[in-house]
Amino acid sequence: MGELTIGVLGSYGGRNLGDEAILTALLADLRNQQPHARIVVFSRNPTHTLAHHPGVEAVPWEGVSRVDSAAVLDRLDLLILGGGGILYDREARRYLRVVRVAQERGLPLLTYAVGVGPLTEAVDCGMVRETLTSATEVTVRDEESRVVLEEAGLLTPITVTADPAFLLQPEDFPARLLREEGVPDGKRLVGMSVREPGRAAERLDVDAYHRLLAQVGDFLVHRIDADVVFVPMERDDIRHSHGVMSHMTAADRGRILHGDYSPPQVLGLMRHFDLAVGMRLHFLIFAAMANIPFLPLPYAGKVFDLAQRLGVPALKGVAREVEGPLLAEVDRLWDERDRRAESVSLRVAEMCEQARSTSHVTRAVLDGLRSRALARVTA
Repeated sequence: MGELTIGVLGSYGGRNLGDEAILTALLADLRNQQPHARIVVFSRNPTHTLAHHPGVEAVPWEGVSRVDSAAVLDRLDLLILGGGGILYDREARRYLRVVRVAQERGLPLLTYAVGVGPLTEAVDCGMVRETLTSATEVTVRDEESRVVLEEAGLLTPITVTADPAFLLQPEDFPARLLREEGVPDGKRLVGMSVREPGRAAERLDVDAYHRLLAQVGDFLVHRIDADVVFVPMERDDIRHSHGVMSHMTAADRGRILHGDYSPPQVLGLMRHFDLAVGMRLHFLIFAAMANIPFLPLPYAGKVFDLAQRLGVPALKGVAREVEGPLLAEVDRLWDERDRRAESVSLRVAEMCEQARSTSHVTRAVLDGLRSRALARVTA
């Protein structure tokens, strides 16, 4: 009997390290379960996907006609949607256009720890409700996503798991790479993550949060004599890191990483930090996995949800009026870092187990497909 052919559709193609972390973990899971399966990744940049994820086939999906999409989908036994935050206003309809073509051809659909919301526009709500109603399994990465789906009218059972990045294994990040980036030896280091407003955070006041994070950076330089290392998770984060540094009085104590690092390398980088403060979801996940004390700066529900699940204090928003409470929270984080690290490590273990539960759901779907295929062969 031929091996299964599995399609994976998400925000893949190298634009964002968090999405690539999800794809890395998802592919490792599929290969563990089905070592000989053929995997087709629908990618924004197939060349990047082929270079960074050997052993898969990569095909474009943006701007591709229904006929060309159907030709690829006809070869599949299963379409996996996700993981990552892809089902939100104006973006959901683009992914679900491909899903609709798949479902018209009778292809089973599984959502893999997908992130959902905000979802308020009628077109997107309708497409999400229609396509996911007939999905074989629906798994989401957080409670917020389940609530958004329920509010959109989805009646299908929804399983809450955790972000696939919690299954990622770190690679060593040698100290020499930091030296090559201009980060001095022998200093305390604070990792910081900033992001562009983008569709997930359209209401962010850019200058205000640049100034706020500059205050945090200056505070840490003077409070614990640390250097601040900005870790871009997307290329545009570099520009916003410069924006923050431009407002720091201690800008000479800040460094922005410019190297092209893989998600496992960035996870390995975290062990060099004494503290982490950030906006990007997967930067914070990596800090938690490395057992580095961290403070989330929530710009979206997914970050606040992570903070709640890990039992970490988080001030809502990144507006200038929270400057005083934010600096007090940073100060408290440093004083309580050892106790908090111990508490978070237990929660991270739980999140890793929840992330593995996505794998259990996937295994059941794959086993069912193989059993049906075997029955057809032996009939």
